[in-house]
Amino acid sequence: MLLEIENLTVYYGKARALEGISLNIDEGEIVCIVGANGAGKTTILRTICGLKKPVSGEIRYRGKRIDGIPAHEVVRAGITQIPAGRMIFAPMTVMDNLKIGGFLRKDKQNINRDLESIFKHFPILKERQTQMGGRLSGGEQQMLAVGRALMANPKLLLMDEPSMGLSPLLVTEVSNIIRDINKNGISILLVEQNCRMALKLAKRAYILELGKIALQGDAGELSNDERVKEHYLGGVCM
Repeated sequence: MLLEIENLTVYYGKARALEGISLNIDEGEIVCIVGANGAGKTTILRTICGLKKPVSGEIRYRGKRIDGIPAHEVVRAGITQIPAGRMIFAPMTVMDNLKIGGFLRKDKQNINRDLESIFKHFPILKERQTQMGGRLSGGEQQMLAVGRALMANPKLLLMDEPSMGLSPLLVTEVSNIIRDINKNGISILLVEQNCRMALKLAKRAYILELGKIALQGDAGELSNDERVKEHYLGGVCM
């Protein structure tokens, strides 16, 4: 088991964001968390990354507890997040954005190798490596956000709403990128409102409602569940 979350409870002030959340990810899996805005999806990722402290519960990565350690140590351990809205550094060049992704790495000799691998996967980034990130299209910015995360050489990639603001054509392209990343041995925890996309990509799924897990199981089976069809498969979780 790569990541295990057990009985996680998180508050924002006096407001409870998560209650008793338990989930896990095995090596090589794509696992998705789907749900409406405000369900607590991003809070789970922020807590894994060390940006939010839980009131109770445990997070274990490769058998070791990581809840409570600093965020940069979480990245160093092999967990990287692609935040919602991409959050690239708009005034910086494509190349500088990518280099920042590898800032904490100690294996500096392999950075150029990984950079070339990213340029091979996203040739448009190589073409525009001297261009400011903010001048890229939405789809190109998503590629840059993915490339920056991969420069950290993660073993587990946390993806927060990668389809946000993209056209249907680009959503398909992003889906293919996610599959390719996973084929290269990187496990993925995917948070999405686009339930149809997420359930097609994932092996297993958790459906979150108001900070609690309402349903969980095989993604294919959940996509055929009548309750899921009625409430979640209109394209975007309602």
